Amino acid sequence: MMVNYRRVYLKGGTYFFTVTLKNRQKNYLTTYIDALRESFAYAKKQKPFEIIAIVILPEHLHCIWQLPEDDNDYSGRWRSIKSHFTHSIIKTGLPLQKNNRGEYKLWQTRFWEHTIRDETDLSQHIHYNPVKHNLAQSVSEWPYSSFHDYVKDGKLPSNWGNVYIEQPNKYGEL
Repeated sequence: MMVNYRRVYLKGGTYFFTVTLKNRQKNYLTTYIDALRESFAYAKKQKPFEIIAIVILPEHLHCIWQLPEDDNDYSGRWRSIKSHFTHSIIKTGLPLQKNNRGEYKLWQTRFWEHTIRDETDLSQHIHYNPVKHNLAQSVSEWPYSSFHDYVKDGKLPSNWGNVYIEQPNKYGEL
């Protein structure tokens, strides 16, 4: 059964994205971090947008973007980033296979998008992900994150996310 997914396109919208490699066992995003950064810069030159927050993990990334007031084309921007990154890493000699339509089998075809509604919604995303995936003991240890910019700008303390908060079990007990 095909899911009939509809994206929300709001001009000037703020969006949370999850973008994933097709093969979740590969670490291409962190191995080729410079090519990924260049791909974002390339896309931003073509069609500007602001990256509010980002965390890059080995096989997927999360980010929050703010689009210009008169623009809602985040899909085109993702196409540009994915394509530029793919061609950049092929130039390094990485052999990538193509599917039966002639497309490189690097990225998952789709991406997950969530429209950010308010500041509370915004704050509940992004930076804790490397700890959640056991890639770092603390948020501050992970180098591929805008968390470090948030600390530098005074938006978050350097020990944010380091304190374990005991959560109640399903019966409400600590």
